[in-house]
Amino acid sequence: MVTQNLSFDKLRQLFDFRPQEDGEGTLIMQNLDDGYGTAIVALIGGENFSALHRLESTEVYHFYGGAPRRMLLLFPDGRVEEPVLGHDYRSGQVPQLVVPAGVWQGSRSDGPWSLTGATMAPGYRSEGFEFPDVDALIAAYPSAADRIRDLAPVPHHA
Repeated sequence: MVTQNLSFDKLRQLFDFRPQEDGEGTLIMQNLDDGYGTAIVALIGGENFSALHRLESTEVYHFYGGAPRRMLLLFPDGRVEEPVLGHDYRSGQVPQLVVPAGVWQGSRSDGPWSLTGATMAPGYRSEGFEFPDVDALIAAYPSAADRIRDLAPVPHHA
């Protein structure tokens, strides 16, 4: 079966994805947590998106398949970047993306689903995870106000 013929729900069943415990909105399958680093396979699509958050460790994303994953990165120096994880390299999509510690990040799939991975060293810790004050982010990054609203944490995530 070709992966593009799989539905979001079928992928969820095949890999036994579960909601990310911090309420961020991504469905995950943990495949490394050894005290030094963490690695997950992540599924987003439809109502499941990665709500804006920041981490105290650098995170490296890897693109595996499905629709492109459109990121929003809000840097402490005021920069706004919108990289896209995907396979269309000629259009600027990237197979891997490094998100530095302390950068606000969120993302959505451009289609029914996106399958990606994320690794962190030191590993993910819930104490190093933070949701934003959405109004404060909009004030700090007014050019990204629409994307910030779109990726704001929602009650069923948190």
